Amino acid sequence: MTVGFDLDMTLIDPRPGMASVMNALGEEAGLPLDGEHFASNLGPPLDMVLRDFGAPEGRIPELVARFRELYPEIVVPGTVALPGAHEALEAVRRAGGRTVVVTGKYRPNAVRHIKALGFEVDVVVGELWAAGKAVALREHGARAYAGDHLGDVRGALAAGAVPVAVATGPCTREELVAAGAEVVFDSLAEFPDWFSAFGAPEPAR
Repeated sequence: MTVGFDLDMTLIDPRPGMASVMNALGEEAGLPLDGEHFASNLGPPLDMVLRDFGAPEGRIPELVARFRELYPEIVVPGTVALPGAHEALEAVRRAGGRTVVVTGKYRPNAVRHIKALGFEVDVVVGELWAAGKAVALREHGARAYAGDHLGDVRGALAAGAVPVAVATGPCTREELVAAGAEVVFDSLAEFPDWFSAFGAPEPAR
């Protein structure tokens, strides 16, 4: 069995570094980029965020490239694993399953986080958002996908995977349920008990 996981605010909390890197980019570029707002609403792709901040369309490719350059030294060192993250991944592995991280983040930086925090993950797929995540989830045969954002629920549903939500990000429990989440946890610390039932073989008839 394969289970998918989102990264930001599902497995990791990168918010302090995210605020710092966006503020640094804004100062360097002479643009009003709000790092605190960005860090409080993680999920959408970076180019979409920059457009929402009013960045000129012609500058977005260079801003994205510079953000990615600044990222490893500013964001990775201060990022921590969210409660239950290691245990959730281990629960799947202990049951003989595979884990795939599907994130909107630039893959090389996602891999840096995974290595820094010692996560054991089988596959990492980056730069997919919302229903677009279904491409990777279907490719790897994910039966469930855990995430913190409405976009993660949409991705799971589009892939035909069970949408598992954690209320650790910008979306409320009520919003996640309304979007179609089958189960909503306060944190991934609740995941292993749920997965032990979800992953159990059906009784013989």
